[in-house]
Amino acid sequence: MSMNPDRFEPVRLEYYNSKMFSGQNIRGSGKAYRDLKAAYQIAFLVNRRCFKDKTFLHKFEYYDPAAGITLGGRTRIITVELSKLQALENKAAAEMTSAERWAYYFRYLTDKDKRDKMNEVLKHEEGIAMASQVLIKISRDEIERARLLSEYKYEVDTQSKVVDAKREGRRKGRREGRQKGRRETILENTRNALQMGLSMRQIEQITGIPADKLLKLLNER
Repeated sequence: MSMNPDRFEPVRLEYYNSKMFSGQNIRGSGKAYRDLKAAYQIAFLVNRRCFKDKTFLHKFEYYDPAAGITLGGRTRIITVELSKLQALENKAAAEMTSAERWAYYFRYLTDKDKRDKMNEVLKHEEGIAMASQVLIKISRDEIERARLLSEYKYEVDTQSKVVDAKREGRRKGRREGRQKGRRETILENTRNALQMGLSMRQIEQITGIPADKLLKLLNER
């Protein structure tokens, strides 16, 4: 679950999905690629929208977009954007799809005002009640693995945010440098043109820059 998906969320999802899939050990006698188990990553994205459309559920897999041919592989990335569920608030539990009930469950699980409707959702989706029981029975080893993975994710997420911020700062600096360079070039060319006897009107026609803007730049110097 990602409370506030960052702009690197898509590649982050791909990274952990591939890490989970490739972490399987198939070395050794009598093992083959077909022995790899499917790796499904389900990501609940809570407060920020990750994708621009209005669809809350997306299922990603490897495929050739030009030919429309899928690899038919064993990895899937499923995203559930909980910030896009407003339409479900007025939809009866009986009319919801299975995916909508699961999404509603994770979005409003701790909302006391939604308790009655949550009970209706549980009646129509037996798997949710079963999942709740499974969560209660999670072993200490599984909890420890989840804790270690969370620590790893926190470390990499923090590192990525810092690096992204530094890169954005450098990009901004380069943009500002280019803008300053263009401004200096325009000023120098304008001065040269004036010294050659051209009028501001003629310079405006040549550069395409309004004369009043050119004069303002000259006066700022």
